[in-house]
Amino acid sequence: MTVANSVSMSQSIAGRYAQAVFDIVKDEGGLDDLARQTDELQNALDESADLRDLIASPLYSRQQQGGAIGALAAKMELSAVLSNTLQLMARNRRLFVLPQLIGRLRDLIAEERGEVTADVTSAVALSDEQQQRLTRTLADKSGKKVKLNTRVDEGLIGGMIVKLGSQMIDSSIRSKLASLQNAMKEVG
Repeated sequence: MTVANSVSMSQSIAGRYAQAVFDIVKDEGGLDDLARQTDELQNALDESADLRDLIASPLYSRQQQGGAIGALAAKMELSAVLSNTLQLMARNRRLFVLPQLIGRLRDLIAEERGEVTADVTSAVALSDEQQQRLTRTLADKSGKKVKLNTRVDEGLIGGMIVKLGSQMIDSSIRSKLASLQNAMKEVG
């Protein structure tokens, strides 16, 4: 099995679980809670190497994974639907697709709300005012409600890179220097 096939399979597995959770929660009217819980679950994954190890390592038994994910779900006060889904994933040895599940849930929720997420990488952290201005500009451009996902990469030197859907706007100093360097190579 190639890497592309395993990624595609993981996305397919995660997509089925995410669609089921989304449909049930949507019928119950709990999309706002699901969005909050999805963000909290992503934060837990980002912050805990132990959690990442638990979901990825084959060394943990189904029971160990189920017990740990059940305790986490209870501590985070996740909804019954999300908690039960995580338990099912542990029993079926599918916790390794948790990052893809979170991503797919976020996409489904955003689509339902008419939102789009813009990934913004900047050389320095953006102030609240800068984030609000950028959000307004991108909302005007896309015609949708925009949610920013920001991160800092000092290697950009200055400027930022904005990815909105399939569009990418790169106004970083690093890319401008690279373009200048390529232009100089062509001349010389």
